[in-house]
Amino acid sequence: MKKYKICVYAICKNEEKFVDRWVDSMSEADLIVVTDTGSDDKTVEKLRDRGVTVYIDEIKPWRFDAARNISLGHIPDDADICVCTDLDEVFEPGWRALLENAWTPETKLAKYIFNWSLKPDGSPDVQIYYSKIHTRHDYKWSYPVHEWLTYLGDSPQSTVFVAGMVLNHYPDSAKSRGSYLPLLELAVQEDPNGDRVAYYLGREYMYKREWQKCIDTLKHHLSLPAATWNQERCASMRWIAKSYYELGNIKEMYAWYYRAVAEAPELREPYVECAQLAYRLSDWPTVFFMVEEALKIKEKSRTYVNMGYAWDHTPEDLGAISCYRLGMLERALEHAEAALEYRPEDIRLQNNKQLILDKLHERQG
Repeated sequence: MKKYKICVYAICKNEEKFVDRWVDSMSEADLIVVTDTGSDDKTVEKLRDRGVTVYIDEIKPWRFDAARNISLGHIPDDADICVCTDLDEVFEPGWRALLENAWTPETKLAKYIFNWSLKPDGSPDVQIYYSKIHTRHDYKWSYPVHEWLTYLGDSPQSTVFVAGMVLNHYPDSAKSRGSYLPLLELAVQEDPNGDRVAYYLGREYMYKREWQKCIDTLKHHLSLPAATWNQERCASMRWIAKSYYELGNIKEMYAWYYRAVAEAPELREPYVECAQLAYRLSDWPTVFFMVEEALKIKEKSRTYVNMGYAWDHTPEDLGAISCYRLGMLERALEHAEAALEYRPEDIRLQNNKQLILDKLHERQG
């Protein structure tokens, strides 16, 4: 028996190729509502043919928060749970039962696993804990891009984690990020003391390979009184370090990676990213040290982005190479075998293991 009235809502434009897969995934909901923002393909027709309630709204000037708030406004007032997704996202089956079992009458927000990207074998790559499931009347969307739910309720915000609930992202590689940078610059103008938008703007400059702007913006982020979340501060430090590497300032690169490690020692990412760049520099002692420290961390973050390369074969692979270069052949073999457990068919990893074995036999002979 259903416990709650659950409504899925989304915004879209020209996404007809995703319609059937998305509707199939969302069909466990009681109602699916989509706000189309100007499609000129068959998105609207296909959605309506599948029984989706579709509204057409023009958003000018374009802002993601404005579009999401209009979309949220189309949900019936009696909805208990609102589930915001995009058409290139797919829930793993059984999500409704998991959500209803975790939800309580006091719940305002739900968190769940969001695989932002997947590897070719379907395993998680970049993984985040998302929170875009909420009550009907307690929230609004804020910020023109990288929009965020702002809580409007009077009572404390009660959040549940829905174990086993997984949303997978299958992004359209043809879709442009061109609007992100100007919208982020607008967001910073609107909220000059906002730590979240300052972080995203700095990261966007990194994506655009504007290294000095990335450094300057993220140093500003770190200086803001509101920038107290250690894991996001760590991310800023990581991107500053990467930018210094790209500018050829290796001393500052290392300094900022060590700051990132100190800021959030519970995260693998700063260790592994430093090891990756140290590998490019043939700095084998640093590669070895960073990998060994990373592998001591056994649990992913439940509050921040988990990068695939920190949790796949990469640390063990780097460990094998650095140990081989340092003459630590037995330890190199341990790392090589561990890397192969992740990717047993990988020819390069197989060859690396054999190279280590040959060297060991040579030494013993």
